[in-house]
Amino acid sequence: MRKISFVVACLLFFCEARSQAWQPVAGTLTTRWAADVSATNAHAEYPTPQHVRTQWKNLNGLWDYAIRPVFEEPAAWDGRILVPYPVESALSGVKKKPGAAGVLWYHHTFTIPESWKQQHVILHFEAVNWESKVWVNGKELGTHRGGYDAFSFDITGALRRDGAQQITISAWNPADAGYQPNGKQYNDPRGIWYTASSGIWQTVWLEAEPENPLPDFVLTPDIHSEDLQVRFPHHAGYEAYTVELSAYDHEKKAGTVSGPLNGTLNLHIPHARRWSPSDPFLYDLILVLKKDGKKADEVKSYFGMRNVSLQKDASGIMRLALNDAPLFQIGPLDQGFWPDGLYTAPTDEALKFDIATEKDMGFNVIRKHVKVEPQRWYYWCDKLGMLVWQDMPSGDRHIEPKDPDIRRTAQSEQQYRYELKEMIAQHINHPSIVTWVTFNEGWGQFRTAEIAQFAKSLDPSRWVDATSGWSDRKTSDMVDDHSYPGPDMFPTEPGRASVEGEFGGQALQVNGHLWVNDLSRAPNHYLTSATQSALQEKYRTLIDSVLVLKRKGLSAAIYTQTTDVESELNGLMTYDRAVIKMDKAWLKEINSRLYK
Repeated sequence: MRKISFVVACLLFFCEARSQAWQPVAGTLTTRWAADVSATNAHAEYPTPQHVRTQWKNLNGLWDYAIRPVFEEPAAWDGRILVPYPVESALSGVKKKPGAAGVLWYHHTFTIPESWKQQHVILHFEAVNWESKVWVNGKELGTHRGGYDAFSFDITGALRRDGAQQITISAWNPADAGYQPNGKQYNDPRGIWYTASSGIWQTVWLEAEPENPLPDFVLTPDIHSEDLQVRFPHHAGYEAYTVELSAYDHEKKAGTVSGPLNGTLNLHIPHARRWSPSDPFLYDLILVLKKDGKKADEVKSYFGMRNVSLQKDASGIMRLALNDAPLFQIGPLDQGFWPDGLYTAPTDEALKFDIATEKDMGFNVIRKHVKVEPQRWYYWCDKLGMLVWQDMPSGDRHIEPKDPDIRRTAQSEQQYRYELKEMIAQHINHPSIVTWVTFNEGWGQFRTAEIAQFAKSLDPSRWVDATSGWSDRKTSDMVDDHSYPGPDMFPTEPGRASVEGEFGGQALQVNGHLWVNDLSRAPNHYLTSATQSALQEKYRTLIDSVLVLKRKGLSAAIYTQTTDVESELNGLMTYDRAVIKMDKAWLKEINSRLYK
């Protein structure tokens, strides 16, 4: 494992010019929110709305960076990069590709508030692509492998008593050249494969915590008993502690309970208001950790009262049900890419815009495609009332529809299982998430039934879609077809709902809003319209066909896709979100026929 000395880090710090200005790299398609980004306000919001502490410090902003070959440490910094935008993006101020043979290095200084001196200081990373190593003041803290999950280090023992503290990070992202989950990140982007997002691409922050902070908790609503079940999976060492839970309907207390952390606490909510896309009501939750009757820690959160299930309709067909009632789900495939920030939205308002616009279009679900978003994206889905099918990011080799499952190496399988487990554990409390999708179209598909059961064991309260498209293995809660332009469906089954995981793909080219003008490498398998009216007529025909399939037993349909992405032009919006290709009110009327 590489080491970087504190003396070298100090020398680099004092030798580099500190006044280098930041600006986005010119010549790139941008969104309207890029103008709101500055070196001092990059994603300044509290990053985890479901786990809020009062003492925190955002470390987003200008950091030193360098790109070097693997195994080579930087002797000087190349310049300044705006965190948390990936180095390949225009908003990073760099827009360079490290590639599989390059390592991205970061360096940053910070200070610790005086009021934190008697507490533990935790350094949080919401996401770094892919293998990262972290040093504080020259002390190596550890290595993390995973591009989509949050991780942290207790840096208390590495801090200097006073003055400036220093962070050094190395990040290596092989993208499609590696076995790890990487989604659609490619070193040579083309067609349906897009530009990689290396290094830090979500918020970095510090928090002050007591020596024994409130451990992580799992919230499971039970709408029949009107209880919120609260479980603390990692409660060892907390035998002397109790926890007090209080739910609030706005400022009015809706329920309270207290007890030990070694079992499930049932927080009763009389006359509980149920969360749904039509009424996305959220309760506030305050968790207070106590020892000897005194407050030892406090965290603020929220929850929604809802359930998901499979239910037979009057004809005996298995349907997807929300709050014990069948609800047809219609929504877009959402890649989560941005022309100026790639994996990272320019601002929190931009994150919210996509979801709010999809809601205005009459959609009630989003399939988040082979990417995991920052916590604030799911917060906006919770708050605005949007169901989510969450894909596990794909990786390793792909199979064709009739091929058997691949055999992964032990290292590849272990990494997949780790990242799947972390994705579920870190997002399990969001009421908006209703489905975990473990494999898409045979991308990295292995041990299908075993992995589906593994996901179900991690979260029995949600649906599992083992294989979205292609190679169904007769397992999990759904049988999922992909058809372009479609729609189509697999026959209904006694124990599974039938869904259309992808269809549509209708393209409309809007000049002046293109990522590239040379579309020779663009996908050619999508149908193209020349005008908005022609596109709307095709869309109407598609939804009419979905209505027919709904009567035959279809439970959900996912339209491709939210926006154009790089050379793909089949979005409901252009890549820069400047043009909505079909009338929103018209879309809402057409789409709502499926569930009203």
